[in-house]
Amino acid sequence: MSDQLTDAMSREEMRAGASLASIFGLRMLGMFLILPVFSVYAPSLAGGDNLLLVGIALGAYGLTQAFFQIPFGIASDIFGRKRVMVIGLLIFAIGSVVAALANDIYWTIFGRVIQGAGAISAAITALAADLTREQHRTKVMAMIGSSIGLVFALSLVAAPLLYSLIGMHGIFWMTGALALVAIAVLTHVVPEPPLVQPGPRVPLREVLVNTQLLRLNLGIFTLHMSQMMLFLVVPGLLIKTGNLPLAAHWKVYLPAVLASFVIMVPAIIYAEKRQKLRVVFIAAIVLLLLTLLVLGVEGNHFYIVVGGLLSFFVAFNLLEAMLPSLISRVAPPRAKGAALGVYNTTQSLGLFLGGAIGGLLAKYLGSQSVFVFAAGVTTLWLAAAASMRPIVPRQPIASVTL
Repeated sequence: MSDQLTDAMSREEMRAGASLASIFGLRMLGMFLILPVFSVYAPSLAGGDNLLLVGIALGAYGLTQAFFQIPFGIASDIFGRKRVMVIGLLIFAIGSVVAALANDIYWTIFGRVIQGAGAISAAITALAADLTREQHRTKVMAMIGSSIGLVFALSLVAAPLLYSLIGMHGIFWMTGALALVAIAVLTHVVPEPPLVQPGPRVPLREVLVNTQLLRLNLGIFTLHMSQMMLFLVVPGLLIKTGNLPLAAHWKVYLPAVLASFVIMVPAIIYAEKRQKLRVVFIAAIVLLLLTLLVLGVEGNHFYIVVGGLLSFFVAFNLLEAMLPSLISRVAPPRAKGAALGVYNTTQSLGLFLGGAIGGLLAKYLGSQSVFVFAAGVTTLWLAAAASMRPIVPRQPIASVTL
């Protein structure tokens, strides 16, 4: 193989990254479109005036995701990534149909529970690892992670318009249709993964007690806990410090997300070309920590909050790309799906606890305490990440058992 082919992403790797990012994006767009408008729609449902039930309807998806990520990840090691992803997307589509047909909050919750049961994040990232060489894996994970940020920003702009045109029932129907489009992309565009090589399965306990993986799982837990805490209080701060109405918040979020991508891409390229992945990884954690500390001390100024959002998105997008790439390198070769399942479960728990703990802190101690608490947990993560052993490149394989 020539140096050029070794140093540059191949056509198949580009195709794999772009197609898997589009699948992730199509699925997440359907989820994000619901968030900005569901609380407005909920009172029209029987039982939708109960804020607790409205919160459960929004959070039910994440809770079932946490339960099903590991089984789906293990299944992808045993039965193949694509087969498991098709099943997960079909389950997600069925949940969308149930929610679209719901006339009360309880059936809506049931639909959201079914949606969350289609937990394919681990299978997607494991397939991305299967289809790419290690020196380009972070770029591909960045493509997938960037699709999440882009569709999140898009949903902030598009959701109110779509809600006025087709209503919440129409958005749920559209969510199901997007899942079917994702299946078409998976079966017709995503390259075929390499054949599973025979060999002994890896016990799940080896994944659970691996100290390198535990450090990375602590990382994704902290990152998404911080994300949930940040968005729990930042909307209120934008209104309070900048007198910016909620409907105009996308004017801050969208530029911040797009600018963060512009900053992130050179950092990823530098990390991989110069073999400085560890340096950039630690620097991104430090940037996250400093952002949270500044917001905790000076978060009562509008432009500090806006600048904090930009630096948060830079750190978040870098770490969102690097963490699954590192998991795929550290995990036992035949247990990548299982390791990524544990990783995604930890991510979901971070989102859940970030909302719960952040809500309590904001209620009793004020918004600044939320940032200080998140900074404290990030400090623990920084200490754990700094003590990680160097990662030795190796060739992947496949499968895990309980």
